[in-house]
Amino acid sequence: MTTPEVQHQTAQQRFVLQLDSAEALLDYTLHGNNIDFHHTFVPPAFRGKGLAEQLVRHGLNWAKTQQYQIHASCWYVQKFLR
Repeated sequence: MTTPEVQHQTAQQRFVLQLDSAEALLDYTLHGNNIDFHHTFVPPAFRGKGLAEQLVRHGLNWAKTQQYQIHASCWYVQKFLR
């Protein structure tokens, strides 16, 4: 499997990796200058391949370049903020 490129869907406030007929997701919510990463999902067939980490690192890098105050109500994203 070639690793797909992360797509930023700003209208849906999420980052997406297209995987055959499925999607891996990192959802966020913006409140002014604050961003909350609240949900990650990788389809079971694609787990264990580092896709969630790829999404989170991409999302966090983007949020930092936008100078957002970063929060994570998603336990998985919290691991990257420690």
